[in-house]
Amino acid sequence: MSVMQSTASIAKRGLVMVITGNGKGKTTSSFGQALRALGQGYKVCVIQFMKGRKYGEVIAAEKFLPDLQIYQFGLDSFVMRNNPAPVDVEMAQQGLAKAKEIIAGGDYNMVILDEINVALDFKLIPEEEVLEMVKNKPAELDILLSGRYASDKLREIADLVSEVTEVKHHYNAGIKDRAGIEY
Repeated sequence: MSVMQSTASIAKRGLVMVITGNGKGKTTSSFGQALRALGQGYKVCVIQFMKGRKYGEVIAAEKFLPDLQIYQFGLDSFVMRNNPAPVDVEMAQQGLAKAKEIIAGGDYNMVILDEINVALDFKLIPEEEVLEMVKNKPAELDILLSGRYASDKLREIADLVSEVTEVKHHYNAGIKDRAGIEY
């Protein structure tokens, strides 16, 4: 294989990207990556774990980005870390099943698994299944996994890991969440 062929095959290899950390902006960054990919003609699918609210990015995608497919698997409420409701576990498992289907289907160039790191940390879905799914993804598929608490094993298999760190947050000053900023 020539250097030119080798470089071309590397360029076409799909990346595994992780966006994690305790700072605000992981989902926003994920949707920015989706927007960039759509601009280059990619077909993109976002699967959101533990989210059921129509956040601003979902509303905008419905209005302006008909080629961006979004699936949500969660309620519009917080999940209790050490005592998740059975419905939260069931919905996360449905999300994982959908992710496996979408990834195996080969219809997309990029799949974003938003908040999957939290679903893993909360033990709503088994880590080994997610690691296996990522390791066995189609070779040219880019996959992005977001959310706090990315595991060491997930970080290890990723090609890119970005950590969003909180330096200061308006919540600490008593400023409430609001449309267009948090949702």
